[in-house]
Amino acid sequence: MKERIVDIPTRAGSMATFVTHPAGDGPYPPVVIYMDVWGVREELYDIARRVATVGYYCMVPDLYYRQGTVRHAYRDAENRMISMEKLDEPRKETVRMSMRALTDAMVVEDSAALLEFIDRGEPVRTGGVGAIGYCMGGRHVFRVAGELPERFTAVASLHGTRLVTDQPDSPHHTAEKARGEIYCGFAEHDPYAPLSTVNLLAQALPAAGVRYHHAMHMGAEHGYALPDRDIFDKQAANRDWESIFAMFHRQIPPHFGA
Repeated sequence: MKERIVDIPTRAGSMATFVTHPAGDGPYPPVVIYMDVWGVREELYDIARRVATVGYYCMVPDLYYRQGTVRHAYRDAENRMISMEKLDEPRKETVRMSMRALTDAMVVEDSAALLEFIDRGEPVRTGGVGAIGYCMGGRHVFRVAGELPERFTAVASLHGTRLVTDQPDSPHHTAEKARGEIYCGFAEHDPYAPLSTVNLLAQALPAAGVRYHHAMHMGAEHGYALPDRDIFDKQAANRDWESIFAMFHRQIPPHFGA
């Protein structure tokens, strides 16, 4: 395996991005891992490594780069990352400030910069791009699937937040323009993705012609898919991986061999 941190030029500056892929020449289908509210960290790099080992070129961009170096990592006595709901209000507000400063439009702009980078000679296969987003990253994959539909053809939103709003530019309306495939993993206990959101997406996206499927993980909580989290649900996460890799094989088959 190869891995490195690359500074990718954007309209706003330089975005540090973790890149990993097999040691061969490829070409490998590209996959972008979209961070959650906590920011980039080794946990997300390990997720990228997991995907890359089966024949993909994976990137984890630091989307908070406009704010400098932002890292949120509050841990419990067992050294697990603490969920937002368990933080006191001052710490919650610190995390929220970073999130509020990052708009969906910024993420789409930065995603276009990622595509420009890989098109300049990286060992990637031309064509479709995959994406996996956690928490707010789950919303971001909806945006890129709809606003960059020719490129992002296989996206997964895991415990995504604010996927449906009452605004004209609601993420689910953007996702209705997707031309590839979308998978969503939902937790039974998630205040950021109520059952009304789950049901609306199950109706609206297929009605718009989007190939959409989802899983509802009973007993799981928001953040369940992240292995370093205090409420990690291994069974639910593995079910998601099975669906994600199946989708990737359909839309962006991996490259095997040297």
